[in-house]
Amino acid sequence: MIKLIDCPRDAMQGIRDFIPTATKTEYIQQLLRCGFDTLDFGSFVSPKAIPQMADTAEVLAGLDLSDTDTRLLAIVANRRGAEAALSHPEIDYLGYPFSISETFQLRNTNATLAESVERVAAIQEMTQAGGKEMVIYISMGFGNPYGDPWNVDVVERWVNELHESLGIRIFQLSDTIGVSTPENINYLFSNLIPKYPELEIGAHLHTTPSTWEEKIAAASLSGCRRFDGALGGYGGCPMARDELTGNMPTENLVGYFGAESLGIDREAFGKARKMMTDVFPH
Repeated sequence: MIKLIDCPRDAMQGIRDFIPTATKTEYIQQLLRCGFDTLDFGSFVSPKAIPQMADTAEVLAGLDLSDTDTRLLAIVANRRGAEAALSHPEIDYLGYPFSISETFQLRNTNATLAESVERVAAIQEMTQAGGKEMVIYISMGFGNPYGDPWNVDVVERWVNELHESLGIRIFQLSDTIGVSTPENINYLFSNLIPKYPELEIGAHLHTTPSTWEEKIAAASLSGCRRFDGALGGYGGCPMARDELTGNMPTENLVGYFGAESLGIDREAFGKARKMMTDVFPH
């Protein structure tokens, strides 16, 4: 079965004008009615770094979770963020952006790869003690613009190390700058998934309007069963050179796999799509 994760956090976080807390809460509440496996709904990071996510705790407090099976995921970048996230029992997953590009890891979390491994170890210990689970986003998973080494062996090295040494079970290969192609998607998933059948290895793909289907097909045919998306394709690649490159539109994933097979409520999903114009500037 395909697990579909919608990512309103990723869609919202780069928007300069602050989206009112009530608007975010109403939108995420509607997403909770759709039947997604998980919502990447917010983050506990420095408000100086990501001002748009400064009200994540307030949004969470305003949600009614009494009639949904959808689980909640929050992004954290350090121990302080993990402590904040774990203080909310409603959160099921803590996501950490682990870049296999040393250059980008320093830019994104102000940590070297070695320091990032130490952070993951500390957060994983806290997460397990709290009865939650970590999701590691392998950012720059499909290549990087810095000339840092990239191939399937580099990706596998970090998946293997974080799994074997720390017990991480869920990895999301992330196309941080929009360089995924059917070829490198197939190259990664067809090599990794058979080697690690005990793991969930998913896809966080970025796309242009003309390339989304070939990317979904390549990942699916290579054994991927876990997909991130964002309604409308908002968010995604702040560093991508092509301004049409954004997150994989959730509606394209729903159309490709079928709402029924994904357990998506068509009526609730339609209402969420209509609400986008109130949330995102054009």
